[in-house]
Amino acid sequence: MFVSVLVPLVLAIAPPPPAKTAAAPIDFDARFGAFDGCFVLKEIGQDFTIRYKADRCKEGLSPCSTSKIFNSLVALDSGVATGPDMELKWDGKAQNRKECEKDHTLRSAVRVSVVWYFQELARRVGAQRMQGYLNKLEYGNKDMSGGIDQFWLCSSLKISAEEQLSFIENLYTNRLPIKPEVMEQVRDMIVLERSGDWVFSGKTGTGCSYERNDLGWFVGHLKSGKREFVFAANAKGLDAMGMKTRDIVFSILKDLRLVRDR
Repeated sequence: MFVSVLVPLVLAIAPPPPAKTAAAPIDFDARFGAFDGCFVLKEIGQDFTIRYKADRCKEGLSPCSTSKIFNSLVALDSGVATGPDMELKWDGKAQNRKECEKDHTLRSAVRVSVVWYFQELARRVGAQRMQGYLNKLEYGNKDMSGGIDQFWLCSSLKISAEEQLSFIENLYTNRLPIKPEVMEQVRDMIVLERSGDWVFSGKTGTGCSYERNDLGWFVGHLKSGKREFVFAANAKGLDAMGMKTRDIVFSILKDLRLVRDR
């Protein structure tokens, strides 16, 4: 299915193109290719939202490593983590990626998606306190029955793209029941790129089953000039991965003329 954004919608996003140039539609199907994808973007403070596959945007899926945003907030707000530079020692056990096989700080563990680091933080937070944060932050289905250090890893916790969008919007508008300085620390830790008048932030997530990647997430925030947007996207299918979904989202933002080439 080819989904296009009508010219008035594009004009709401960026200055009008030259008179002789037609505004290009957004071909979401081409962007997601063989993946079963969904995408939702909202401008903060404005009545402007774009959705691709609205029903899919409501489907609850494992948050995978996008939950590191939630877990970082919990660890810092509870005092389990003393700050972005708190270091934990690697226990020497083999990991699925070599970059995880070393000591990490909270900041580097977010950037590299170090599972063992966040499993240790979760155990230190404890089940009762973690459930309390899931409830008050209204994070997905709030189900941690999969275990204190497993519930977000293709397990019991499920969250939709719409719920991710709401959570990220609350993070960037200081509406989460979390200390403001903690929200600022987490926002700083997930900045990915800066170029000119835009700042691109977010977190990937990759899910696996039977040793195969089949779920990719990317959720985040974009500051473009004086405007701010939050977004959430996921992709399902063979070899779907968070980094691939991140690249798809960046391409869509380019289509909307909110970012330029890297």
